[in-house]
Amino acid sequence: MKQTYKAVAVVAPGKMELVERTIPAPAKGQVLIRVEACGICHSDGGTVEVAFAGMELPRVPGHEVVGRVEALGEGVTQWSIGQRVGVGFIGGYDGTCPRCLRGDFVNCENPVISGVTTDGGYAEVMLAEANGIVSVPEDLEAAQASPLLCAGLTTFNALRNSGARAGDLVAILGLGGLGHLGVQFARKMGFETVAVGRGQNKATLAKELGAHHYIDSAEVNPVEALKKLGGASVILATAPNGKSIGSLMAGLVPGGKMLVVSVPSDPIPAQGYDLVFGTRSIEGSLTGKIIDGADTLRFSAMQNVLPMIETFSLEQAPEAYAKMMRGDVRFRAVLVMEQTQ
Repeated sequence: MKQTYKAVAVVAPGKMELVERTIPAPAKGQVLIRVEACGICHSDGGTVEVAFAGMELPRVPGHEVVGRVEALGEGVTQWSIGQRVGVGFIGGYDGTCPRCLRGDFVNCENPVISGVTTDGGYAEVMLAEANGIVSVPEDLEAAQASPLLCAGLTTFNALRNSGARAGDLVAILGLGGLGHLGVQFARKMGFETVAVGRGQNKATLAKELGAHHYIDSAEVNPVEALKKLGGASVILATAPNGKSIGSLMAGLVPGGKMLVVSVPSDPIPAQGYDLVFGTRSIEGSLTGKIIDGADTLRFSAMQNVLPMIETFSLEQAPEAYAKMMRGDVRFRAVLVMEQTQ
């Protein structure tokens, strides 16, 4: 068995290099994972640009990881060698903060962040906390399962906790890496699903993903179109455009909710009248707990919710990352590892 592994590490802000390292032994409470696939997420930009506070270099990005357990650290009994597992953005709990010491791991003050506080999945192997991994169904291909651990989890968890009920009208703003999953989840959860995008060229895709309706915001006023459908109980905003998000507030029914899962660079304008007299709200939603990742994978396997992906080799990670940041990937970029022992 090889004693070294390849990884792509951030060595300076905006600069990644292919490196070779000695395969580490897992410490107490850790597992060593042989990585099969790792999704490239927009939030990896925080690692690549060294934008996360306290982050140390070199650092291997990646928090949409699927692989198999290769070695167990001391005290790990809940996982076994060869078991298929996944790691998301929240990669475990350090067990040292006051809440952890009281057994409240869900609200840990110092969670392990994959690819930020520890090395992530742009690598052939990675160490992970045993309390931060989830089982991956065998009937999901690794390359398609990996984006579900962040992009999928983000949209799935936001929708299932939105308060919308089966039969309610739910709109998905944007048909990109998050939105194309949001449409599928909304349909499979039993919502009357509306996709909102720009251009008639997306109408066919929206219907193929399961949308009951498609609104082309370049051709019609999306608020008026939503009102004609009765108004949305929830709008899931996956497009990172603050102006577009704010302009749709009036398309919500009274008491409706705007759920923002993208991070626009511009402010989100909101009319006080729409908020106060319509008792509408704007709410942000960020990923989910580790157990939510397991739920996302199970639901996706049961309901055949799969991301549309473009695959790259590990050596192509810098190119794939740059392509994703330019918005040239449809819809999720995934690194697929060559399996060598």
